[in-house]
Amino acid sequence: MSFVDEALSRVPQPLRGLLFRHRELIKFAIVGGTTFVIDSVIFYTLKLTVLEEKPVTAKIIAGVVAVICSYVLNREWSFRNRGGRERAHEAFLFFFISGIGVVLSFIPLWISSYVFNLRVPEVSLTTENIADFVSAYIIGNLLQMIFRFYCFRKFVFPEEMTPEIHEAEPAGRLERP
Repeated sequence: MSFVDEALSRVPQPLRGLLFRHRELIKFAIVGGTTFVIDSVIFYTLKLTVLEEKPVTAKIIAGVVAVICSYVLNREWSFRNRGGRERAHEAFLFFFISGIGVVLSFIPLWISSYVFNLRVPEVSLTTENIADFVSAYIIGNLLQMIFRFYCFRKFVFPEEMTPEIHEAEPAGRLERP
């Protein structure tokens, strides 16, 4: 039994059925939380050191690293019961869709930084950091998460594998010749 299934089995029955039906979304959210931490640490490390004048560049770098981690975690855990594509095609679609997601995540930051001019010296460093966090990590990541979850299920990992197929495939993937 997986970690998520174990945790869900402890939830009261009326809610348990709903959560079990959406455990793929829950796993996706856990991966998202993990990559959120990775993204945040890299973004703020870069923004507060070598790229303090270029917050969008720092966000793009942080987003790319987080997307690479996301691919591995989503492929091997969140969507392991899905397949239907050759790995190269699957990886291409994953990174293409994730690239669009990275753009979606930094658009609110760009608007905050350059349209509303919420940058030092126009505002305090505290205000700038709060504006960056809200625009990039709350609004941007919410837009990105909704877009990516839909596209991953629809295009990247389109076929839900039956338990028999999943048990026969050690990596949880359907490899087509």
